[in-house]
Amino acid sequence: MASFGIYGLGRMGQAIALRLLRNGHRIHVFNRSPEPIASLVQAGAQGATSLAHLVSQLEAPRCIWLMLPAGEPTDEALVALSELLSPGDVLIDGGNSYWKDAARRAAMLERRGIAFLDVGTSGGVHGLERGFCLMVGGPAEAADLVDPIFASLAPAELAANGKEPHHREPHGKRPGFVRTGPCGSGHFVKMVHNGIEYGMMQSIAEGFEFLAAAAAPPRLANEKFELKLDEIAEAWRRSSVISSWLVDLAAEALLNDPQLSAFSGRIDDSGEGRWMLNEAIDNRMPTPSLAAALFARFESRTDTRFGNQLLSAMRMGFGGHKEPPSQN
Repeated sequence: MASFGIYGLGRMGQAIALRLLRNGHRIHVFNRSPEPIASLVQAGAQGATSLAHLVSQLEAPRCIWLMLPAGEPTDEALVALSELLSPGDVLIDGGNSYWKDAARRAAMLERRGIAFLDVGTSGGVHGLERGFCLMVGGPAEAADLVDPIFASLAPAELAANGKEPHHREPHGKRPGFVRTGPCGSGHFVKMVHNGIEYGMMQSIAEGFEFLAAAAAPPRLANEKFELKLDEIAEAWRRSSVISSWLVDLAAEALLNDPQLSAFSGRIDDSGEGRWMLNEAIDNRMPTPSLAAALFARFESRTDTRFGNQLLSAMRMGFGGHKEPPSQN
C-alpha cells in the first residue's frame, strides 16, 4: 500500500482523515490554516507545515489525496506536488472538479511518471460514520495501490436496512464503490450524480411546499386540512416508495423547526449542475428536471419560499452547506 497524505481539511477532508484513522491507517495531513491540522494531530494523524514537509514525511510509493475547491486551487496544488513527488507516486483529486480537467491533469502528471486518479466522493459530513460512496477514474494500477484506503472509506454495510436490492451482492463485493474507467470518468459520474441530486431535492422541496400551502391560508381549493408536515415526513421515511436519506433529512429539519425559520431559502449551486446542463445542451440530451432545479436555485436568491427553505435545510443536513449571503 502507498504511504498516504491528505491536503485540504475542510468538512469532507477532515471526515476522510478521521475515518481512515479509525480504521487503523497512518496518515499525514496538511492544510493552509493550522487549526484542522492540530485537531487531527490530536486524533492521531501526523501534521505537516508545508507541502514539501508533507511529501518528505511519506515513503515511496506516496499517495496524496486532495480535497480542495475545483479549478485554480486544485491546479496549483497539482503543479506544486508534481515538482515534489517521484515516478510511481499517485495523486488523487477527490473534490468536485470538472471532469474535462482530469485528462489534462493526468497528462501533465504522466510526463513526470506520477499517476492521477479522479475520485468522485459522496457522503457529505456524515461520511465519517456512514462511509463514502466512491467513483474512481484512472489507471487500474494506481487504483490497486490505493485500494486499502478505498476499502476503509467505503460503507461497511450493504445498505441501511442490511439488504441489497434484489438480494444481490454489489459488483466487486464492495458497497458504495465503483471503478468507472479512465481519467475523467470518476468526476463525470459524480457530476451526473449531483445533477440527479438537484432534481430529487427540488421535487421533495416542492412537494412539501404544496403541503404547507394546503395547511395555511389561503388554503388550496378552500380545503381545511390541518396538516403536520413533520409527521408526514416521518411517515414517508418508512416503507414509502420515496423513502430516502433526503426525506430523512427533511423529516429531521421539520421536526426540529416546523417553520424552518433558521433558513432564508437562498440556495447556492456549486458547479456540477451547470456543468451537466452544459453537457446536456452540447449533446442534445433532454434533462428538464435538472434545468428546472438549477433555475429554481437561481430564483431562490430573490424569492423566499417554504420549499426553498426546506431545500436549504436538506443541504445543510447532508453537506453542512451554508446559505449564500443576500445580494440585496
